[in-house]
Amino acid sequence: MSRPGTRTRRPTTAAIWALVVLLVGSSPVALACTSIVVSRGASKDGSAMITYSADAPFMPRLLHVPGGTHTAGELIQVKGWEDDRPCGPIRQVARTYSVVGLMNEHQLSLGETTTGGRRELVDRSGILDYDALMFLTLQRARTAREAIKIIDELAREYGYKSSGETFSIADPNEAWIMELIGKGPGQKGIVWVAARVPDGMITAHANLSRITTFPLDDPENWMYSPDVISFAIEKKFYSTDSQKPFSYRDAYHPNIAASQKRACAGRVWSIYRRSAPSQGFSDAFFRGKDGAEDYPLFIKPDKPLGVADVMALMRDHYEGTPYDMTKGIDAGPFGSPYRFRELTFKVDDQNYMWERPISTQQAGFVVVTQSRKGMPDAVGGVTWFTPDDAAVSCFTPLYCGITALPAPYTRGDYRKFDWESAWWVSNLVSNLCYDRWSRVAPDVKAAQARREGDLLKMQPVIEEAAAKLGGKDEGLMREFLTNYSVSTGESVFRNWQGVAESILVKHVDGYVKNDQGRGRGVGYSPEWLRRVIAERPEQFRLPMKEGETDH
Repeated sequence: MSRPGTRTRRPTTAAIWALVVLLVGSSPVALACTSIVVSRGASKDGSAMITYSADAPFMPRLLHVPGGTHTAGELIQVKGWEDDRPCGPIRQVARTYSVVGLMNEHQLSLGETTTGGRRELVDRSGILDYDALMFLTLQRARTAREAIKIIDELAREYGYKSSGETFSIADPNEAWIMELIGKGPGQKGIVWVAARVPDGMITAHANLSRITTFPLDDPENWMYSPDVISFAIEKKFYSTDSQKPFSYRDAYHPNIAASQKRACAGRVWSIYRRSAPSQGFSDAFFRGKDGAEDYPLFIKPDKPLGVADVMALMRDHYEGTPYDMTKGIDAGPFGSPYRFRELTFKVDDQNYMWERPISTQQAGFVVVTQSRKGMPDAVGGVTWFTPDDAAVSCFTPLYCGITALPAPYTRGDYRKFDWESAWWVSNLVSNLCYDRWSRVAPDVKAAQARREGDLLKMQPVIEEAAAKLGGKDEGLMREFLTNYSVSTGESVFRNWQGVAESILVKHVDGYVKNDQGRGRGVGYSPEWLRRVIAERPEQFRLPMKEGETDH
């Protein structure tokens, strides 16, 4: 993702989420975001699903962008979600589609992770960065295949100025993964390849290029720019004399650093090992072992994934593995799975690195989108949205046909706490958990499970009622879904305010209150105390006489 910023602006209808993102061209470990793509046949209910965790220190604001008809050829300035600087001028099209978050009214959804790649292929003179490119595509495309075509056309017409990207793209019928990179200073356009996720399969990407070799004669399942190979040959990124098949990643994202494997491939490994434990995916590749085999582009999960399953994947800290971040002295006395930046560090001239999990404290927001065939678009497309870190935040549903948003999700300033901002309240709850994880997080997760469980149980009831209304009056259906999404979001927000208050009341001054409101000391775990004593046994040794107690 791109450079972090601190500027904020009030919401307007000219942009979607304001997302400030991590810088292009920094060290690989600074790159952020995680995305999972689930094909219809791999989900429990036939949804094509995308997840997207935007991980950076920023303030997202959820915005609704209405579609409409326009004077063809009208020039517009496009503001993506990075900051206030417009990209343009861009020629407007005659018809645009409404967008809620990263899904449009036709259930087309997009996600991304930045892969970086060859720095010499960044063209700073291009008009469109990746977020403006995605924004325009959502306004103009109806299907995933059409989105891929429009992404290519826009980059060729206006130039592309970001680094390498991997896009997740889904509509009610298909799910795709697309990788792209620019052509260098002064050259418009991108070289790219896109793969349809086979039905019944999933894929994942996390700031590391995933596509290597691919067939050139399977247009139903693979698309690519006409010059994806010839451009690599021209730039001497690939030679036919090598006798090796062309690999997109080897050509455009070579020389993967050990830190990038650790931070990026590790997240893909954890998604795969949890989705398909029977396949026994090795940790060798992401741990940087010589000759280790990379993880396949697509896998079949052991069982179809539901929305709750996919949410759970986005809450991972490598629990249950040798890299479980809740274990060890680095987890502190309360088993916290968080390691604050920077990820890499030195001790006595030796390089080290913390694990980089899927769920992370710098997440600005996380989404899980559903696109569903055989349902009215306004009902079938839903974005499950939460500000901040998914592990200790609560998702709320936003249907793609809605015409208004829950107010707490549209306000906030990164520079000032706001008790009426969903982002700030979610961050308050998260930060109250981080340093006292084993004490506080169980209470938060219990509240999370109750609220999300109720929402998921209500989902089919709400959708059945909405579809019936749509059969009689489409406008009434949209009003119903809008009222539901707005009231539910506001209810989730108020509930989370209550969670913050309950943490402060229950976990006060190092005590934990019981049901009668009496505080009691709970101390530290025996395992952590043994480590403390092993380091400084004499300092804490206390010769106590029989009958003495502490004070």
